[in-house]
Amino acid sequence: MKLKIQLLGILSVFMVGCTNQQKNTKQETSKNTSPNFLVIVADDLGYTDLGAFGGEINTPTLDGLAQEGLQFTNFHVLPTCSPTRSSLMTGNDNHVAGLGVMSETIYPAIEGLPGYAGHLSKQVAALPEVLAAGGYNTYMSGKWHLGETDDQSPFARGFQETFSFAEGAASHWSDMRALGAETSVTYRRNGKPVTTLPKDFYSTKNFTDSIIHFIDKNKIDEKPFLAYLSFTAPHDPLHAPAEYIAKYKGRYDKGWDELRKERVKALLGKGIISEDVAQEVLSQNVMVQPWATLDEQSKKEKARDMEVYAAMVDYIDVSVGRVIDYLKANNLYDNTIILFFSDNGANGAPATAYPGNADGKYLSTFNNDLDNRGLPNSFVDMGAGWAQASSANFRMFKSFTSEGGIKSPLIIKPLGKKSSPGMNKSLLHVSDIMPTLLDYAGIEYPKEVNGTPVKAPIGESFKTVLNGSETQKQRNKGIGYELFEMKAYIKDDWKILRLVAPFGNGDWQLYNLAEDPSELNDLSETNPKKRKELIDAYQAYVKENEVFDHQGLFDEGFKQAYGQ
Repeated sequence: MKLKIQLLGILSVFMVGCTNQQKNTKQETSKNTSPNFLVIVADDLGYTDLGAFGGEINTPTLDGLAQEGLQFTNFHVLPTCSPTRSSLMTGNDNHVAGLGVMSETIYPAIEGLPGYAGHLSKQVAALPEVLAAGGYNTYMSGKWHLGETDDQSPFARGFQETFSFAEGAASHWSDMRALGAETSVTYRRNGKPVTTLPKDFYSTKNFTDSIIHFIDKNKIDEKPFLAYLSFTAPHDPLHAPAEYIAKYKGRYDKGWDELRKERVKALLGKGIISEDVAQEVLSQNVMVQPWATLDEQSKKEKARDMEVYAAMVDYIDVSVGRVIDYLKANNLYDNTIILFFSDNGANGAPATAYPGNADGKYLSTFNNDLDNRGLPNSFVDMGAGWAQASSANFRMFKSFTSEGGIKSPLIIKPLGKKSSPGMNKSLLHVSDIMPTLLDYAGIEYPKEVNGTPVKAPIGESFKTVLNGSETQKQRNKGIGYELFEMKAYIKDDWKILRLVAPFGNGDWQLYNLAEDPSELNDLSETNPKKRKELIDAYQAYVKENEVFDHQGLFDEGFKQAYGQ
């Protein structure tokens, strides 16, 4: 893959304007009527990793939140981190938001195109900008990944208090070691660089500390708040405190093939998939080596890596519990809407896929001895085997527009007591979150910013589902996808999918997701009319959202990055 770290120019920073009178009026009324929002995003968490979604990892806090609130089993995101976060922050398609590609992977064919800038566009208003203009306090702690320069930071896009990490991933410890030989590590506090971290720094712990501090610091003014807690865990390099890793010792010795079967069975037991789906022969992933063919040393190392991954998820759960305990202790919990989800499927990419790592020189500087895997100065990844197990019956994982890459667990604690069953199968998309929160806040998305028109969100509010007045969200629009030339379009129960060979056949395939969520049975030949209908809808999506047709220009590089 030809990778390029783009040097981003200085762009003008804009804020959503409103008069002082409007601000004061909103602040006065929002004290008693506007809800708080806590949005928590995990990084590369797989669909079945939480107990509520079939996982064996210890996640009692999130499982309890799912039982208390609503558990959405048909929630979709983008195939990778920053595109998902761009849709979350803007309610729009990732291309319109400027993230048609990740900043780490800008290649010549798309360089300079507005939808492929690799940072958050100024043609959209960001959620914190809009809420701040409406009288909200806005806080962000954790991974940003929507621009690396000062004027592209979360502090420049409407968050009033921030402790942010600019890039996609790095060491979770204080050493600030980068993900790849050609990537950077940039932390900022309220827009100013942070050059050293505390010696006891661990990303999940310190990001949680900061978000609690921000809320506590300003609670006296009684304004509603948006708190965005954006973990870098469990993204690789896999790191966790030793005592958490020890909790899972031996749990994964049977390997990823058996774990995948366990997760499918658990999904069935929870009613997330049907008996027919559970009985299907699981799809073969060309990137996954059968566990039985590994030598004994490799099995020990890979089992240890999954122990570390599980420990990271466990630690996330404990950290979410800390925030919830704080909200309850300060009488903020009941008036806070809490959302938790993952930015994409589990990550099956090898460490060599990151910029500058292909030759192995940078990776050779780490100590990956068995007992040090997951501890400081190690660099291990989840790998394709565990990532596919995390996707269970769903096809593939992160980076792919198949269901394993774009389905995410979503848990929401709404206001008050839930009035409908906890598990909900409404087709939702990450772009729906911003319109929903603005709906609750009673704030309209602006038509322009400082005289410059901004694109209206494509997402659809699902407030009626959260407040119990509607049991299922009925979508008006389909959902389009394009990333790394992987494409898809979902409308109602139907989906067309195009994956690069050898991951797919390189052409559009057609699936009925209600009957075949595993994407095993291509219905193109038996239902050509539906296939054409969705292809036409996809072409309309392309035209409306600045998607550039560069088919074939990225395919070979993508295959090389994934060892094919």
